[in-house]
Amino acid sequence: MQLLDHLPKAAILKAYERSPGRELDGKADSPESSSALVANSFGYFIEREGQLPPLPGLAHAGWPARQVKLEANLRFPWSGGMHPWLDVRIDTDTHTVGVESKRYEPYRGKHAPSFSAAYSRDVWSPDMAPYLRAMERLQSDDLDLHALDAAQLIKHALALSTHCLKSGRRPVLYYLFADPSSWPDGRPIPEAARAAHLDHVVAFSREVAGAQVEFVWGTYKQVVDSWAAVSPGLRAHADAVSERFSLS
Repeated sequence: MQLLDHLPKAAILKAYERSPGRELDGKADSPESSSALVANSFGYFIEREGQLPPLPGLAHAGWPARQVKLEANLRFPWSGGMHPWLDVRIDTDTHTVGVESKRYEPYRGKHAPSFSAAYSRDVWSPDMAPYLRAMERLQSDDLDLHALDAAQLIKHALALSTHCLKSGRRPVLYYLFADPSSWPDGRPIPEAARAAHLDHVVAFSREVAGAQVEFVWGTYKQVVDSWAAVSPGLRAHADAVSERFSLS
């Protein structure tokens, strides 16, 4: 994984060494790597968490951050099977924010929702009903969100709900995406695909409104622009990320 020189490289690599995604086996060296983007962006804060500004749309979430963790595992309320890994977990005094980061993934084809029978167990907070209804509608083809990996977002939200019932913090699922206009080789990403992705993000947000896990979304450009406005040091970091990953 190629990391910007000013980042705490050893700490970032340690986070990815313990995750199951095998990003350090070459995946993160791809010019399309989403992990490289999130690691270079948020890795700056894992040893200076108090400097992380509020994410756009989350000024109410009890800042400053007390912990910023890359590749954070959350558990469902059962022991076996697969359990989600958040790209970033941010803890404040009052909230846990789980960041799900995307770069080129939304434009690689349709996303077919898939849920095992385990997700239909009666183990979830009643306040998660909007997410569970969205899951049922996706499974019955009553809800078409093919430009968005909505199933992954629902699974992450359920894990955040489980985690925060124990921690007492309020859960937020933050969907963060790069919104590139072209592939690394210069081929344009069809505007129709970008528009469909955004439409489905907005539709998903409407579907899950009012649930225990608050759903918020934003673009990387919005986030790094907000960092650049805070201090000269954060501006330098934001500019380096924007240049490396063509976010401007």
